[in-house]
Amino acid sequence: MNVDEAALLNQIIKAIGSTRRVLVGFSGGLDSTVLLHALVTLRQTAVPNLNIRAVYIHHGLNDKADDWAIHCQQVCCDLQVAFYSQPVYIDPTKKGIEAAARDARYRAFREILLPEEIIVTAQHLDDQAETFLLALKRGSGPAGLSAMPISMPFADSYLIRPLLSFSRQQLVVYAQKKALSWIEDDSNQDQRYDRNFLRLTIMPHFNRRWPHFSQAVARSASLCAEQEALLNELLQDYLSQLVTAEGALQLDALASYSAIKRNAILRRWLSFHRILMPSRVQLKQIWQDVICARPDAEPQFKLANNNVIRRFKQQLWLLPQFNDLTKICLAWQLPAAIKLPDNLGTLRVVDKGISVRAPLQNEKVTIRFGLKGNIKIIGRQHARRSKKLWQELGVAPWLRERIPLVYYNDELIAAVGVFITESGRCIQGQSALNVKWITDKKPLLY
Repeated sequence: MNVDEAALLNQIIKAIGSTRRVLVGFSGGLDSTVLLHALVTLRQTAVPNLNIRAVYIHHGLNDKADDWAIHCQQVCCDLQVAFYSQPVYIDPTKKGIEAAARDARYRAFREILLPEEIIVTAQHLDDQAETFLLALKRGSGPAGLSAMPISMPFADSYLIRPLLSFSRQQLVVYAQKKALSWIEDDSNQDQRYDRNFLRLTIMPHFNRRWPHFSQAVARSASLCAEQEALLNELLQDYLSQLVTAEGALQLDALASYSAIKRNAILRRWLSFHRILMPSRVQLKQIWQDVICARPDAEPQFKLANNNVIRRFKQQLWLLPQFNDLTKICLAWQLPAAIKLPDNLGTLRVVDKGISVRAPLQNEKVTIRFGLKGNIKIIGRQHARRSKKLWQELGVAPWLRERIPLVYYNDELIAAVGVFITESGRCIQGQSALNVKWITDKKPLLY
């Protein structure tokens, strides 16, 4: 099978557009070797101001990984390309080795990517067909079956895959013509991995029966992407009306839509927050267990990557899984500022602020989290149970254990920024303590 070198180079030029700073994901395998060589060829000919860097992601999963890094470094040295080897940690316990390695790889790309630089990777036509079939195996809808786009937003920049229209065999021809050397990863023969099973066992049958199968799959993926783009366009106005300035989703109007339309909006709301798409079963659970939960409930649904969906005041919120702070007790040495845990900011003594009575000489000042028991606050005639008090004050459930509580010995004085207890009331003639909570977080998204 021949490959038109000019067509390959022109496709890369078209894919990278006006960008002149490129970071190449370089494993040393056939695909990335061809991509790097082609980019260097463009730098020598059509795009002389092209700045190329290459990064080898050292997963540490193969005994030969160190040798592969040395090979990649030598290739980059020969091509006069800046080279970086980036070690990553793989945790296969949650998603499996393939998904964990991919997540680690893209985290590393985000870390090393420079301003005004794009990341370029070497997935090709056969990879696209495999990705489509893997999505089909998972029961994905049009979004999943769209497979891999040539260009997609990534870490305030873009991830570009310029070789998607070229088959692996075409890349082999290019590499042989240019006398390139590349690494053959022996783990690619391990059919315990789904992608390897498809590549080694299933795809050869398809290609023998239907020689243009991969091209047909790529067309189907492209059509699915077009359908998704059309749905995005049609639903954008609805989403704009339903999403608040803080990114929450208003539920009153959503309840009047059909299940199909509702799920489509929920998916796009999650996509707006760059969250991995939930399954249809999960969307049903979100609707039944969170959105339709009884009014006085505080429902939540845990998503992948430590994200949580919660409902509050007929709005749906996407939040991180916060750390438990209820066992923390911090001694506050006044008048110095005190740093709060979990990136919550600091408490400072200021000239003007929340005024509570100053502590007596025998009173130890501490900061704690997690309100319990009956609390009588200034402005309320009777004491309230903690949950009831938070509800009356309109404090979101996920904030109730993240608001710093000031104690003198074991007596609650104030929830900073929210209320002061009767025990913390500053009577005329008493010394006052003005406390200010300094944080750059949004009020409902600490």
